[in-house]
Amino acid sequence: QVPLVSSGGGLVQAGGSLSVSCAASQGIFNTYAMGWFRQAPGKEREFVAAISWTGGTTLYADSVKGRFTISRENAKKAVYLQMNGLKTEDTALYYCAVGRRFGMPTLSPVEYGSWGQGTQVTVST
Repeated sequence: QVPLVSSGGGLVQAGGSLSVSCAASQGIFNTYAMGWFRQAPGKEREFVAAISWTGGTTLYADSVKGRFTISRENAKKAVYLQMNGLKTEDTALYYCAVGRRFGMPTLSPVEYGSWGQGTQVTVST
């Protein structure tokens, strides 16, 4: 288990931008794939984006492709999600998660172990 601390998010109008960050407070981070998921009220948790342990490969849900960008900074043990062109349907609690060691990005939540505490993103009309 890798303790993760999420930050960022907040409230923004539709069309605006926000970013969320996730940092590992301890443990080995650099060799693990990382992912972002989100859960809206009354809905299942869904995949948003993921990045390989090297940062060289990324994967996005169709709903966010072209609007969101995932990146990582291994020296800071951090992964980021830049969200542009936000829509009201992007409103959710956003979670980061640790994937497989030396892994490629995957969209299945069962491939992920440690999860952050979640950070709220709210997009208003």
